[in-house]
Amino acid sequence: MNNKKNKEKGFALVYAAVLVLAMIITAATSIAALTYNEQIIFRDAIKSTQAYYAAESGLEDMVLRLENDMNLPSSYSFNVGTASVNNTVSTEIAGSRIVTAEGNSSDKIRKLEAVYQVSTQEIAFYYGAQIGEGGMEMGNNSIVGGNIYSNGTVFGDGTIEHTIIVANNGNRIEGVNVGQDAKAYSCKDCDIGGDLTYVTGGTLDNCDVSGSTTQQSEEIQPKSLPIPQSEIDEWKQDAEAGGIIEGDYIISGRTTEDLGPKKITGQLIVDNLATLNITGSIWTVNGIRIDNGARIQLDTLSYGSLSGVLLTDGKVKIKPGTVLTGSGQSSSYLLVLSTNPETESKIDPAIDVDNNSDSAIFYTTQGLVVLRNNVTAKEVTGYKVYLDNNAVILYESGLRDASFSSGPGGSWKVTSWKEIE
Repeated sequence: MNNKKNKEKGFALVYAAVLVLAMIITAATSIAALTYNEQIIFRDAIKSTQAYYAAESGLEDMVLRLENDMNLPSSYSFNVGTASVNNTVSTEIAGSRIVTAEGNSSDKIRKLEAVYQVSTQEIAFYYGAQIGEGGMEMGNNSIVGGNIYSNGTVFGDGTIEHTIIVANNGNRIEGVNVGQDAKAYSCKDCDIGGDLTYVTGGTLDNCDVSGSTTQQSEEIQPKSLPIPQSEIDEWKQDAEAGGIIEGDYIISGRTTEDLGPKKITGQLIVDNLATLNITGSIWTVNGIRIDNGARIQLDTLSYGSLSGVLLTDGKVKIKPGTVLTGSGQSSSYLLVLSTNPETESKIDPAIDVDNNSDSAIFYTTQGLVVLRNNVTAKEVTGYKVYLDNNAVILYESGLRDASFSSGPGGSWKVTSWKEIE
């Protein structure tokens, strides 16, 4: 009986020992597996971090090369410690480049992307015509299909389809038809389709007003022209930084030439069916002449949706049968700007436009702009403006958000830096 009990006790002890041993083995196996998995996770995290910093190094290398105008292949690789990085540069479009770096450490992949973009200047053209103290004269049947803001008198025999505001005491609107509201110190011989506001001390003389007529005591304040001199100076610096062409630059015949950014010490002449493809800001010292079926356009890859500048300290003559256009996108415009001070001669003004211009803006800082008979333009801004008989300004609302670029000669900056899938 005792032997039987002893055998049962012995079996129980062996069973308990085996059970405890199994539990110990199970716990040890679990701990080992957990430790192994944690090691794998930790190792993967290290490899992923190495891949990330390799990609960071790749982006920094590409941006450094872009910033310093160094050689930059479209695709290249190098090692960063035990990791590697593959760099890719997109084709330059609309003044921007997308650079992508893929870091790889033991097949752990991290990708980063940066956008390197030329800086732009937002210039809002809110009016079909904005005019300085020189004022505006409108010929028979001339039309402004938009609003006018003028710091000087507006007179003639034309039509303003929307509103007109004439600033400064002593100035007036005279002889014009206004489709909507008008505001000026004085009004003479005008038809006003909306309301008229004039200033105390001003006069009303034979003005037919469809809406209400009110008087205000405060002087109507002038508005500065939308482009500050500092911006014009910057465009000139960007053009000069691209190189200087001594004397006149002439493109003639059935040929196409890329140009910009450049400063030309003489005159720019585009003539006889030639095409000038602008790849950066152009500044000429002695004027611009476009004649005989010539074409000036912004380069599509350089500008895309952005607008560009063709400026001169001399006079601009745009003859019939020529074409001035942006890059081809609807928001892209060519700004033709003159700093010439001629204000009196309608025959030889600062800017003389004798051709329709669908995507051009004409601008003088201190001179006269003339739109010839039957010419149509998108927008005119200048110290003084003359619209010949039947000339038309058809304002386009997109001009309120025009973004101007100096093109490849301008200043660049990183506008985006992020990780991608």
